[in-house]
Amino acid sequence: MKKKNFFALVSGTAGILLFGIGMCMCICMLPAWNLFRAGVVFGAAGVVWLLLTWMIYRKLSGKKPIALNGALLLRALYGCFSVLVLGVGMCMCMLWGMFLPGILIGIVGILLLLLLIPLCRGFVKEEAGHAQH
Repeated sequence: MKKKNFFALVSGTAGILLFGIGMCMCICMLPAWNLFRAGVVFGAAGVVWLLLTWMIYRKLSGKKPIALNGALLLRALYGCFSVLVLGVGMCMCMLWGMFLPGILIGIVGILLLLLLIPLCRGFVKEEAGHAQH
């Protein structure tokens, strides 16, 4: 395993743990322990940690920094909207007891997230001699 990949694995795991613990503190433990504010801090720290990990990994890989433009901003907003749709479906199932509508909205959120792949990567042209069957 290359050092950059090991770094990304360890640092990414730490960032995801911070973010996940923060979200659990905000949502699950809010009424019992009143940890909403601390959860926001932990979640934000996790997001910052993950962004730093991503930037450091790109630098270690020899890639250029991401150029910020309008298309990138729209893709990011679309991704956030898609995740929120998926999250609403999950909340409908787990918290509000509306299982069938929650499952349907969750599936819509998953489909919206799948559309991010062609939005970010585009479609690859197949060459005539290498067509997939």
